[in-house]
Amino acid sequence: MDSQPLPSEAVRLLSPEQLLLSSQQPRSSFNPVSMQWLVTSIRERGILHPLVVRPLGDKYEIVCGERRYRAALELGLTSIPVTVRVLGDAEALQCALMENLQRDDLNPIEETDRIVQFLSLRLGCTVAQVTSRLYQLDNQARRLATQSALGKTEAAGGVTQSALGSSDREIVEQVFAEVGRINWRSFVSTRLPLLKLPPEILEAIRSGRIEYTKAKEIAKLKSEAERVALLAEAIAKPLTLRELQKLVKEKKAPREYGEVEAEMQGISRRFSKFKAWGNSDKRQKIESLMKEMLEMLLSEEGE
Repeated sequence: MDSQPLPSEAVRLLSPEQLLLSSQQPRSSFNPVSMQWLVTSIRERGILHPLVVRPLGDKYEIVCGERRYRAALELGLTSIPVTVRVLGDAEALQCALMENLQRDDLNPIEETDRIVQFLSLRLGCTVAQVTSRLYQLDNQARRLATQSALGKTEAAGGVTQSALGSSDREIVEQVFAEVGRINWRSFVSTRLPLLKLPPEILEAIRSGRIEYTKAKEIAKLKSEAERVALLAEAIAKPLTLRELQKLVKEKKAPREYGEVEAEMQGISRRFSKFKAWGNSDKRQKIESLMKEMLEMLLSEEGE
């Protein structure tokens, strides 16, 4: 971020009436326990880090520090320390996103949302396009790894010289280096799938009404009616994770034999087309794993 504080306005005191909440605040909910801790801290020690604001007409819009602002209002403070910066809309959102990502109380869904928003800004595309581009880059990386494993040399530089261009890959890597919490390949495999959770589950997590681990367990139910009912019950009581796991297990009906048989036939067809059968090392590994699995199942049947 190359924005600089305004001359002679690096840090100043403003009244709450002079401050406006941002219309593009990336965070939609605040943990009540964390907020109460912040209120107590400010009551005892004051606001240690000034808010970052930008001029907006005759007032100032909060870029970073909405939690401190809300805590100050709760305490009835008449002046709030701020740093004034000249920022465009994109710069302001990027600054707010980075501050959010540096916090420790984000759940995995919130953190994933922020990173996708951050990538959207840096790549200059929509949130939906970010997801598509990340999956494309990951597929290209997988193909390159497979080709390298099979001894093909024509794939050298294949990922960075993709149809998406080297700049996309470089931008993605730079963003994750700045975030510093997870690499982009792990993000694609473990975080992006979270955004495919049922909408009622995502909304409950984002609003802070239920913990992520509990919500993810409820999402295992295929029936929307059962998910909604159990979600409401888990929020109202609240249920422990162990209790939820038990209820979900009871509600999940066993699959019909025909469904399992069809799935096994599909796996068999995929195996018949598997190119690695021509590789003796990989074939031996697959045969060993299949033998191990069969022996395990037969031993369980004999118990």
